[in-house]
Amino acid sequence: MAAARASKGSRFSRASTRSGLRRDRVRGAGRAAGRALHRPFTGAARGVRRATHAHGAGESGLGKLIELHAVNSAGDMLITVALASTVFFSVPTDQARGRVALYLAVTMAPFALLAPVVGPLLDRVPHGRRAAMAAAMLARALLALTMSGAVAGGGLELYPAALGVLVASKAYGVVRSAVVPRLLPPRFSLVKANSRVTLAGLLATAVAAPLGAGLHLIGPMWPLFAAFLVFCGGTFLSFTLPHKVDSGKGEARARLASGKPSGPGLRSVGPSVLHGLQANAALRALSGLLTFFLAFLLREQPLSGLGAAASLGLVAVAAGGGNALGTTVGAWLRARGPERIVAGVLGVALAATVTAAVGYGLLSLVVVPVVAATAGLCQALGKLSLDAMIQRDVPETVRTSAFARSETVLQLSWVVGGALGIALPLVGEVGMVVASVLVAVGALVSVRGLLGAARRGGRAAARVR
Repeated sequence: MAAARASKGSRFSRASTRSGLRRDRVRGAGRAAGRALHRPFTGAARGVRRATHAHGAGESGLGKLIELHAVNSAGDMLITVALASTVFFSVPTDQARGRVALYLAVTMAPFALLAPVVGPLLDRVPHGRRAAMAAAMLARALLALTMSGAVAGGGLELYPAALGVLVASKAYGVVRSAVVPRLLPPRFSLVKANSRVTLAGLLATAVAAPLGAGLHLIGPMWPLFAAFLVFCGGTFLSFTLPHKVDSGKGEARARLASGKPSGPGLRSVGPSVLHGLQANAALRALSGLLTFFLAFLLREQPLSGLGAAASLGLVAVAAGGGNALGTTVGAWLRARGPERIVAGVLGVALAATVTAAVGYGLLSLVVVPVVAATAGLCQALGKLSLDAMIQRDVPETVRTSAFARSETVLQLSWVVGGALGIALPLVGEVGMVVASVLVAVGALVSVRGLLGAARRGGRAAARVR
């Protein structure tokens, strides 16, 4: 009897051991599967962190600004997808032109009045730049929630919220331009730093665009819900920037024009910056014109052999690829004469638009993506070169303020070009001719001065009034 009980206990013990081994194997397999699923995300996060913090960017704080700008760009793209689907894609072309024109009138006209005020206001709070960036993020998060209720119907209440998003986005851009010089790592040029920040934004936009399109398939408000979460994260990240971002030590305010002896003006820092700003204004206006004109034109008259959606997608990819290429090349060309680079990209843009005007009817499938890619490349290279000229020629005491002023001018130039693109008739040759004239005017007013400054070494002395 005792032997039977012992045998039974032994069998029970062996069964328990086998059961425990099976549980251990199951747990081990679960942990291995979890690690396998988790590894791509952690590996990608570590890879992104290594890229953004390389070459001293982590120690200086530039890496955190790069990550913050990526979050900002992703959130803006999600809102853009939601607005485009409501204002542009949801109605026939004629109605869409009216809606977009109304959107520009309701949002851009007040912005044209507010934008020149943004820089001076932010100059008055140099000790609160992190808070200003966080406020711009939080404002867009709350406005995204507000817009989610109106986006399905596209009512007029959508436009004031869109104006708020636009102003907050540009306020963030102005503060970011002012912050970058304070976060430069040792032996790091400003143009290289800006190229990293810009490239991170482009990559984030490329990821957010298809994500927003997929969320839109669930419902028109879902991209805005995602934008709310993204901007909430950006609000938190703004306060992780180094405290030196809030330091206003040694700074003064710059003015685009100054008739008073109380402060320096951008006109007193040499011809390179002013002519570079004129050239970049023309390139930014070209970008705005092509954005709206091609959007409506390709929706009504797709490229040969392609549908409207495929045509728009091809042009968008070409423009984004050109912008990324220009950003990458700009870092490599950082010490190679920014005046000559700006003059060169104006020539390239003019050649591309003239070629598109001449060959649009026969080779539209080729010339339209090429002119979009060229405009993106020239805009990126021109902006990086302008940054280099400001870094070189503008005194350090007014450099951050100069970045804020120049960014405002460029944003307004894009608005003017976009309004022109909406007003043009949907004839490809006409649009390309107007684009050519726009770039030609920019070349006429700036190239001679740029090349003259380059011959003098590009180092005209700053004469502070």
